[in-house]
Amino acid sequence: MESTGKAMMPQEERRSQEQTNERIIGYASWFFTYFTWSGKGIYLEDLYVQPAYRSSGIGRRLIETVMERGRASGCHLMRWQVADWNHRAIGFYESLGAIRDVVNRNCDLVL
Repeated sequence: MESTGKAMMPQEERRSQEQTNERIIGYASWFFTYFTWSGKGIYLEDLYVQPAYRSSGIGRRLIETVMERGRASGCHLMRWQVADWNHRAIGFYESLGAIRDVVNRNCDLVL
C-alpha cells in the first residue's frame, strides 16, 4: 500500500479470472485495504460469472482464490457489497459462511 497524506490507498487493483477456450467467463476484481477494527483486509470490488456458467462452481473458485491470496498476505477480513434484491447472490455468499451487515449502508458523494 502506498500512503497519500494520512489516507492509505491500495497500490493496485488485482483481478482473478476463469476462462474456457480462451474466453473469459468470470472474474473477481479486488484490492488490499485496511479496516479500522480488523486490520489488513481485502475488498472484493466485483465478482461476475456469465449467466450460462453460474452454479457450476466458478464463482466459488474465484472467491476462494481471492481468500487464499488474502490469507497468504496476512489479511483478516474480506468485504464486499451485495444488493438487497440479489437473493441468489446472497444465498451463495451465505453458503460460503459470509455474514451480511444489515446495519451499515453505502454513502456516496459524486465528485
